[in-house]
Amino acid sequence: MLAEFTIFPIGKDVSLSKYVARSLRLIDESGLSYRINPMGTVVEGSWDEVMELVKKCHMAILEDTERVSTTIKIDDRKGVVNALDRKIKSVEEKVGKELKK
Repeated sequence: MLAEFTIFPIGKDVSLSKYVARSLRLIDESGLSYRINPMGTVVEGSWDEVMELVKKCHMAILEDTERVSTTIKIDDRKGVVNALDRKIKSVEEKVGKELKK
């Protein structure tokens, strides 16, 4: 399963990179495959692995603030592995070239 999620504190500084960095340390330490992008992070793993990781990240940000917003988008397809790379390669094949990542 792929899950793209964004977690941020509400009512804090304009720059949120220190909160993003805190979550990304947890994501990196999880051992799950992931990709960051300017608007969130995509993680690949089982339902339980991904949801536990999202919960850890949410709770870590909640330690620093009174309010946290978490948004999750899920793509769950039976029997598919390595979807992070496979989905991008499929589109690149159709476009006929490697795209920016």
